[in-house]
Amino acid sequence: MKYLALGDSYTIGEQVDFIDNFPNQLVKLLQEAGIQIQLNQLIAVTGWTTDELAASIAKEKPECNYDLVTLLIGVNNQYRGRSLDEYYWQFYSLLCQAILFAKSKASHVVVLSIPDWGLTPFNTTKDKIQMSTEIDEFNRINAEITQALGCHYFDITTSTRLHANDVHFLAADQLHYSAKEYAIWAEMMYTTCVSILQNQPH
Repeated sequence: MKYLALGDSYTIGEQVDFIDNFPNQLVKLLQEAGIQIQLNQLIAVTGWTTDELAASIAKEKPECNYDLVTLLIGVNNQYRGRSLDEYYWQFYSLLCQAILFAKSKASHVVVLSIPDWGLTPFNTTKDKIQMSTEIDEFNRINAEITQALGCHYFDITTSTRLHANDVHFLAADQLHYSAKEYAIWAEMMYTTCVSILQNQPH
C-alpha cells in the first residue's frame, strides 16, 4: 500500500533524521502490525505556507492512487501574519486534493493540527499568549474543514504545548521537535490508520 505525506517542516522532520519524522515512524508502526505500506512520496519543505505546498503539488502531480494521505500545514501562514480567510480557502483546496490523491476516499485522509511553536524556547520576541490564540484560530479552521469533508483529525497541538520546554521533545534549534515528539503523533494516529488500512487489498 502507498502513503503520501503533505506538509512543511513538521512533516519532513526538520533537524531529525529522515527515518525519525512522523510519517516514517507511522509506517514502522503499521508495518509491525502486519500492514504492508510504504511512504512512497513526501511533499514537504521547511517554511512552506499553504500556497507554496499547493504550487509544489501542482508541479509534482501526485497520482490518485494512495491508500493513506496525511496533511499538516499552516504554521507558516500564522508565522508570516497571513490572513485566516486566505488560509480557509487554501486549506480547503489542499484537503480536496488530498482526498483525490486517496482514491477519492475522504476516510483515508488524516489531518494533523498545527503545533504551537510560540511556546518553545526559540520564541523570545513574540507574545506567547497571542501566538497560542492565533494558532488556535488556524486550527479551528482546519478542524472545521476536516470534519465537513469527512476526513480524520488529530490534535497534536496539546502535546506540543505540554512538551514546549522539555529538551527531550525538542530538536537542537529549540523550535522544531525531536523524534520523541514525532513518536507521540505517530502513536496517536496508529489505531485509526490500522482501521483505515486493515481491510485494504494488499
